[in-house]
Amino acid sequence: MIPVCEPALDGREAQYVHDCLETNWISSAGKYISMFEEKFSAYCEARHGVACSSGTTAIHLAMTALGIGVGDEVIIPDFTLIVSANMVILAGARPVLVDVDKRTWCLDPKLIEAKITPKTKAIMAVHMYGHPCDMESIMAIARKHKLYVIEDCAEAHGAEVNGRKVGGIGDVSCFSFYGNKILTTGEGGMVVCNDDEIAKRLRLYCNQGFQEPRFVHSVMGYNYRLTNVQAAIGLAQTEMVEQKVEKKRWIGATYNELLKDWSHLTLPVEETWAKNVYWMYGVVINDSLGLTKDQLMSMLREKGVDTRAFFCPMSLQPLFKGADSRFPDILGDFPVSVDLWNRGLYLPSGLPLTRQQIETVVEKVKECKPQ
Repeated sequence: MIPVCEPALDGREAQYVHDCLETNWISSAGKYISMFEEKFSAYCEARHGVACSSGTTAIHLAMTALGIGVGDEVIIPDFTLIVSANMVILAGARPVLVDVDKRTWCLDPKLIEAKITPKTKAIMAVHMYGHPCDMESIMAIARKHKLYVIEDCAEAHGAEVNGRKVGGIGDVSCFSFYGNKILTTGEGGMVVCNDDEIAKRLRLYCNQGFQEPRFVHSVMGYNYRLTNVQAAIGLAQTEMVEQKVEKKRWIGATYNELLKDWSHLTLPVEETWAKNVYWMYGVVINDSLGLTKDQLMSMLREKGVDTRAFFCPMSLQPLFKGADSRFPDILGDFPVSVDLWNRGLYLPSGLPLTRQQIETVVEKVKECKPQ
């Protein structure tokens, strides 16, 4: 089976982890945490980085540090992982859904302003499958309406918008280092920003709200800390980030080359203003193939090729059909998001992929035909 994704631990991970074990710095203090924060935030062209336990906690930390809470609304894409909506709800606010752009699969700026109300506090721009959002348009809308912008960069380490790396554009930006991400610490995350006061609040909330005198608390904090062992892996990964990004782009380019003349799939794009890092190589099935998404995935599994379906839109989530005022309004029209769910999947995209494996995947895809 060619897996849909595998991590690549091809740097000094073992050396740094061994150092943690030798020195007994294995918990949430140690030199690798600050080194990882500094090196990764600098790569994102941001002044501050606050490491945390996951991309999920990174989003919750970001909203808490921005003061988003009860009575607020946060605009999110309908087509996203459910984490986006869940963390808005956990913060006490309400997600407001906006459909995505048909080409990039990212939040559609043309639809945002119609969803802004006096309760709107922020826009969450989720960079989808490696292609960045149109951040210049989103930032212009946010500044016009005095809103925060939260970048969800979990799937887009190293992606760029007009030469600027994602993560350094919004007010706060959130990264995941889960095992399938371009950079991984197994589990882990980071919030990056350029504002000194926001960075102080991020650190406060990340570490149980500890202040001086210790054990006397003025805010509700959380244990969202990353361990020194995980940070050691993250530092080694960050030292290799340019090579990893280029490998992902090579994987995307190779698939594009081999599939460009096969008309049964719509391939991912790279807009002129964007640098797509192809976190996952996503395709959309055209009607001409004569197969459903599930049929194609089943056939490929039988042929030894692992795949994954695209995200299920928030507007179709059974969870949000309940009568809870915190839940998003799912009665709107989200045709692009729904279509991507119905027809989208991604092919093996892991960093260890070879050209031979990609050629095998493409060969097996082209073998799939209606019974």
